Amino acid sequence: MYHAGAGSPAGGTVRGTILGVATPAHIDVRGVRKAWPTRDGAVAALDDISLTVLPHEFLTILGPSGCGKSTLLLIIGGLVPPDAGEVWIAGQRVSGPDPARLAMAFQDPGLFPWRTALENVEFGLELQGVPARRRREIARSLLEPVGLRGFEARFPKELSGGMKQRVAIARALALDAPILLMDEPFGALDEQTRLLMGEWLLGIWARTKKTVVFVTHSLQEAILLSQRIVVMTSRPGRIKASFAVTLPAPRDLDTGPAAALRADLWAAIREESRRALEAGL
Repeated sequence: MYHAGAGSPAGGTVRGTILGVATPAHIDVRGVRKAWPTRDGAVAALDDISLTVLPHEFLTILGPSGCGKSTLLLIIGGLVPPDAGEVWIAGQRVSGPDPARLAMAFQDPGLFPWRTALENVEFGLELQGVPARRRREIARSLLEPVGLRGFEARFPKELSGGMKQRVAIARALALDAPILLMDEPFGALDEQTRLLMGEWLLGIWARTKKTVVFVTHSLQEAILLSQRIVVMTSRPGRIKASFAVTLPAPRDLDTGPAAALRADLWAAIREESRRALEAGL
């Protein structure tokens, strides 16, 4: 089953519940605003975003193109400063990137062309001073389950787009940070591989209990993966609705509750997508 609700509460010391016990937010976004400069003036990307993510929660952000989903992830990750508001992670205000607490997987794989697939996965570990033998063991253990066994010595130019993305995801996971931000990481993959990668990610999440914030355009993907789904408005992005998802795993999209959730998600996002389309976003 699932429960629909209004947008998340405003900033402050926000708590949620896990198994009925009050729990401080792992990620706490408080009144964030962001505009990007253009030749025609500033364009508002985010407007008064307040959002909490509990420890070990798998939260998916769903919204139309251009609504500021990626901008929000960059702000949470400390890569872009907000114009107003603030972000707190585990009780500390975010002032810049911190790979010990947070790893990111982007839409663009961003691989180094002069490094092999294995060496790209090792990169963050190398910066952290992990011994060569250990970081190679970790990299190999992550490449095999994403279907890249035998491709460890290949350079990015020798890999397909989907393979490059899988290397990038393995590189993010290699850091073993407690928070994982993922910006449409499976968007470049074919449907079958995308479903398998989703299952693999859920397995990683179940074993490691990471806090995951996942951005997607796919209603199906959101339903299959999430504990909670947040829907954003068209630009400037605001939180429109939040859906707590308690469907049993593995999830069957053909069941009545899953179909009802999809219908409610589409009802929440349809008008926003239409506005974004008409605005040419």
